[in-house]
Amino acid sequence: MKSIIQYAYPPEPDGLSLQGHYLYLGMKANGEEVLPCNPGSELEREWKFRSFKPDVAIGVGYWGNTPELVVDPLKYGIIPVPWLVADGWVANYHGILESLPLVLTTSEWVTKTYQRDGLSGKNMVAMPIGIDMNIFKPIPKTSPEILKLRELLNIHPHEKMILTAGGDTTSKGSQEMLKAIKLIDEQFPDYKYVLKSWPSEVADGHTSEEEALIEELGLDPEKIIFLSGGYSNEFMATLLNAADIYAAPSRLEGFGMIQVEAMACGIPVISIDHMGPKETIVHNKTGFLAPVKETVELEGEWVYPHMGFDRKYWMRFPEKKIFAYRADEGQLAEFTLRLLQDDQLRTKMGDAARQHAVEQFEYVGVAKRIADIIKERLKLT
Repeated sequence: MKSIIQYAYPPEPDGLSLQGHYLYLGMKANGEEVLPCNPGSELEREWKFRSFKPDVAIGVGYWGNTPELVVDPLKYGIIPVPWLVADGWVANYHGILESLPLVLTTSEWVTKTYQRDGLSGKNMVAMPIGIDMNIFKPIPKTSPEILKLRELLNIHPHEKMILTAGGDTTSKGSQEMLKAIKLIDEQFPDYKYVLKSWPSEVADGHTSEEEALIEELGLDPEKIIFLSGGYSNEFMATLLNAADIYAAPSRLEGFGMIQVEAMACGIPVISIDHMGPKETIVHNKTGFLAPVKETVELEGEWVYPHMGFDRKYWMRFPEKKIFAYRADEGQLAEFTLRLLQDDQLRTKMGDAARQHAVEQFEYVGVAKRIADIIKERLKLT
C-alpha cells in the first residue's frame, strides 16, 4: 500500500499538524511506502499525486476540509481516507462522506457527533492520535531543567503547580478550574496555577475573562500565571513535567492530545467524564474525571460559503444540539485537593498514566493499527 498523508507539512506545533506528522513518522518507521503532503501546496501535491501514485490519501482535518481531503484526491483516482476531528457540529458534505469506504475519527465520541448530525457512522472507525513517548516522558522534579523552569515561573519548592494548556485555556475548562480552586484555596494555599495559551485575539479575549473571574472570586492574582507562546514539543514536554497536576476539564474535546502527553510524562490528569477524555483517561487510575454539571445547547447556527453553502443563512436544527459541556466544580475541587495533598497518590497515578499512555497511544503502534484497518477495509497490501 502506498499512502500520502495530508496535513500541515512541514509540521507546525499544533494538534492537527502533529496528528498527521506522527502518523507519517509511524508509518515510515513501520516500513510503509508513505509521503507527507500539505493540502495547501497545490503544485507540490499534484506532483506527488501524479509521480508517487498513492493508493490512498489519508487526510487530517474536520468535515469542512472535505473539498481538499476527499474531493481532490478523487480527481486523481486516489481513495481518500479522512481522519476527522469534531468541530461543534457537522454542517455539510454528508453525502460524500457517507459514500466513502472508510472514514477514521479520533474517538468514539467524534463518531457519535457525526451520527448525531446525520451520518450513519457505518463506514467510521475510531483511531486515537499517536504520541512520541521519547519526547513526552517523565523527567524527575529534581532535574536541573525542571528546577530552572519552575524558578522562572516563580514556583517555589514547597508549592504545587497546576497546569492547563491549549489554544485558549477557557475551552480547556480553566474557568471551571478557577472556581474549583476557590473552593480549596484556604485548605491548600501553597499552589500556583499556570494557564498556557497560543497567541491569538480569541485567547487574549478569554484571558481578560479569566482575569475578571479571578478578581470576582477573590483569588490571589500572584498565584495565577498566564503564559502565551508557540512552544516546541520538547519545551511543552518540559512544561508538563514541571507540573504536579495537569487539569483540563474541557468544554469540547474530541480527543485531548495534550492530556495524553501529560499522562505520557507521568503527570496525573483531571478532566471531564465525557467526550474524548472519557476514552483516554482511566478514572481513579491515571487521573480523575469530573461529571458534567451543565451543557450549552443551541437551536441553530449560521452557515457560510466557506462551509460549502451558496450563501450565509441561519440553519435551524430539528432539535437542539449540545455545543459545550461544563464539569462540576465541586468534584474538580475534591479531585484537585486530593492530588495536591497526597504526594504518594500523585506518584502512583503518574506511573499508571505513563504505562497507559505507552500501551495505548505510542505513535508507531497507532500508525500500524491505522495502516492495518485501511488495508483490511480497502483490500490493499
